[in-house]
Amino acid sequence: MTDVRERAGEIIAYGLFIGAVIAMPLFMDPFWLNRIAKYLVFGMLGYAIALSWGYAGILNLGQGLFFGLGAYMTAMSLKLQSFTSYQQGSDKPVPDFMLWNAEPGAPTELCCIVPGSWLWLPFQAQWFGLVMSLVVPTALAALIAWAIFRLRISGVYVAIITLALVLLARLLVIDFQPVTNGFNGLTDLGWLTIGGFEFDPYLTETYYIVAIPVVLVLLALRWLVATRAGLVLQSTRDDPVRARYLGYDVTAYQVFFFATSAGVAGLAGMLYVVASEFASPAFMDLAFSISMVVWAAVGGRGSLLGACIGAILINIIEATASESEMLQEGWKALIGLVFVLVVLYLPRGLAGLAKDGWAKLPFGARENDAAPEPAMAGKAAE
Repeated sequence: MTDVRERAGEIIAYGLFIGAVIAMPLFMDPFWLNRIAKYLVFGMLGYAIALSWGYAGILNLGQGLFFGLGAYMTAMSLKLQSFTSYQQGSDKPVPDFMLWNAEPGAPTELCCIVPGSWLWLPFQAQWFGLVMSLVVPTALAALIAWAIFRLRISGVYVAIITLALVLLARLLVIDFQPVTNGFNGLTDLGWLTIGGFEFDPYLTETYYIVAIPVVLVLLALRWLVATRAGLVLQSTRDDPVRARYLGYDVTAYQVFFFATSAGVAGLAGMLYVVASEFASPAFMDLAFSISMVVWAAVGGRGSLLGACIGAILINIIEATASESEMLQEGWKALIGLVFVLVVLYLPRGLAGLAKDGWAKLPFGARENDAAPEPAMAGKAAE
């Protein structure tokens, strides 16, 4: 009976969330609709952290690497569609910052205007940038995970390695300034165009370009963790030695789910660029990656929906507090306080609190809903 109640509660929670996401344009003006779209992208990052940390037991402090890669792949293709890429008078696009960094007399061609500019050539096709936003983070994550987990590295060492990788990637993006525009990132992007229709970031259609993948990915991941593969993954998280003894290829499961998590982060990066019209090396900053872990911890790392809601709530609090005159200087301390309180008093996050509250509701209760704990049963017998 308890399982039935939990399943019913989960269905209701997912239904309310999906209904709210779909109905949001009915209540929001274009400005807030665009802001909510960005929060939903952060909610997708919550999925990614929950999948790797909550279900796989892999604390990834470098998720910003995969988010940033996804964002840059899309931003490169949209940059080449921007009017600023045609300022040199040619009918072939060249990013404006490459013109500023070019040597005197260098040909204004994407192939050779600056060293390494040829990397941009395939991104003249928008579809290529969108595909690479998924392929590059997923493939890189699979390679990293294979190198790590085949050596049975685990725990804090994985966190340190992923942390170092995201810092390295950020330095490379900044130092490769003639090709990536360094600290300034990629700005003045064109709009996503599908079938001749341009998706202005403030249109309702653009909101749904973000919202629909958010919903579909949530449902797909929920199905995935409930499959046999998901259950095996959770067993490897709890006791990898026993899982190996039972004949499961623990490394293969860890690589698959680590790469899946990275692919979700790459998709989130792609959608964020569509909604915000820029890509920045700040996406690969350590603070941003750690913020994702905070979101998942607040919402509940053991719940995909909980981690998503935690990400949305924290970002709403951050935006509201940072825009308040009274909290403008101390809003980061406020977020830190929220995190500390959740860790101390809500170790399972908001999702755990909601689950406990649902279990205590009186409707449908039965005497045999849950068996008493042995200690309590002993005291009752005495």
